[in-house]
Amino acid sequence: MKQKNLTFPSTSDSLHLVEALIDEISSDMHLDEDYYGNILIAVTEAVNNAINHGNKQDPNKTVSFEFTENDDHSIKFRITDQGAGFDFENIPDPTSPENLEKVNGRGVFLMKQLSDGVTFDDNGRVVELSFKLAQHA
Repeated sequence: MKQKNLTFPSTSDSLHLVEALIDEISSDMHLDEDYYGNILIAVTEAVNNAINHGNKQDPNKTVSFEFTENDDHSIKFRITDQGAGFDFENIPDPTSPENLEKVNGRGVFLMKQLSDGVTFDDNGRVVELSFKLAQHA
């Protein structure tokens, strides 16, 4: 089992650290381009949400990023912020006609569409994205 951890301040500049780590993971694991794209978009959405919505771009608050490669040919990304959390059970559907023109609300939808599993914990302060690799590596 492989692991990588990263903790960074809640600034948009920190996003490049996550992107670089995903590039490294993708290269190490020889992921195909489409699957790499899904992982990159889903994980950066989760990190963006942690920075912008969770920690409200407060540079004194940090975001923790954990990557785990499991023996069952799956990988997980766990993103934790220091914010107040949110009601992840009642997120408006961005595909509903009344929500189509809203600028917010697409991140969680994208995470669910692009990953093989999304779970929230600690009142929404922790999001875990899982991806099955057997068919994609």
